[in-house]
Amino acid sequence: MNLNQVTVPSLDLEKSVEFYEKLSLKLIVRALPHYARFECPEGEATFSVHLVEKLPLGEGVSVYFECEDLDKWVDELTGRGIQFDQMPIDQSWLWREARLKDPDGNCLILYHAGENRKNPPWRVN
Repeated sequence: MNLNQVTVPSLDLEKSVEFYEKLSLKLIVRALPHYARFECPEGEATFSVHLVEKLPLGEGVSVYFECEDLDKWVDELTGRGIQFDQMPIDQSWLWREARLKDPDGNCLILYHAGENRKNPPWRVN
């Protein structure tokens, strides 16, 4: 089994498409106003956004995008006008993370974990 895509809800797909393109995701399906799908700059996973009448309540889903040079990438995105809720910080689980929200409040985490992504010291055998 392999992860194909993650889909998040949006009240305004035009704003979402503009935002995710600014993050360097490549638009591959533009079925507005109901749906948009992107390719990630690296790897095989895709990411999509679909129109909803109402956003879910509560914390919702957190989407993680791995970046090789996180600090440089965050600096570049900040220069493009992207605002972060948390600038890059080393976490106790051995990942370096920066956090932001998309136009609909979906939580995005840009991170770098290296070998610890799948093989942390506490991995179950």
